Amino acid sequence: MHTSALVLFSGGQDSTTCLAHALQRYERVETIAFDYRQRHSVELEARMVVLREIRAQFPQWAHKLGEDHMLDLAVLGAVSETSLTRDTAFRMESTGLPNTFVPGRNLLFMTLAAAVAYRRDLQVIVTGVCETDFSGYPDCRDDTMKAMQLALSLGMDKRFLIETPLMWIDKAATWTMAHDLGGQPLVDLIVEHTHSCYLGDRAHRHVWGYGCGECPACVLRAKGFAGFSRA
Repeated sequence: MHTSALVLFSGGQDSTTCLAHALQRYERVETIAFDYRQRHSVELEARMVVLREIRAQFPQWAHKLGEDHMLDLAVLGAVSETSLTRDTAFRMESTGLPNTFVPGRNLLFMTLAAAVAYRRDLQVIVTGVCETDFSGYPDCRDDTMKAMQLALSLGMDKRFLIETPLMWIDKAATWTMAHDLGGQPLVDLIVEHTHSCYLGDRAHRHVWGYGCGECPACVLRAKGFAGFSRA
């Protein structure tokens, strides 16, 4: 029986929902994030606020929430020519993938998360990757996560479980999941304190949260919130 988890926690809507999911299920939960010199680095500040608010607003989870880990992955930003790591416009590439795709990002994240989980004796790695997301990122697909689970378990000689609570649901269903886990207080926390905007905009407030309202992440978040609100 699994009792501990490490959540890849960026400070966005998806990872906050995954954190709530883990806190509901496991007795000990730790968090990890990566600074890869992303344009929207404000998310690294937002995540600390979210952790603080979860501890303050959800006493049933606070005692389960353990150590937070931040890793410096400047090298990923250095080798990536993408709109998440360079000041370039968002567009689709000839490959059919958006230029927000950072090659190897999630593979590296999962490998380093597993190394931390190994050291901290954490059994489950929880990530908010989603195959139904607009992006179609190959490193967010179910087959990729299954392959990573096998490779990491074999390579570290420790049986890891990679859990992907959002894999088969859309953004509206992600809002619904948050509501099911923590009620309106968790929805309000996500709206007010999480960050998803690729441009790092915290100046413009919408019903679904802060952001430019135009980048792919904002459009997806707004559309999902509208679907959730109508449900």
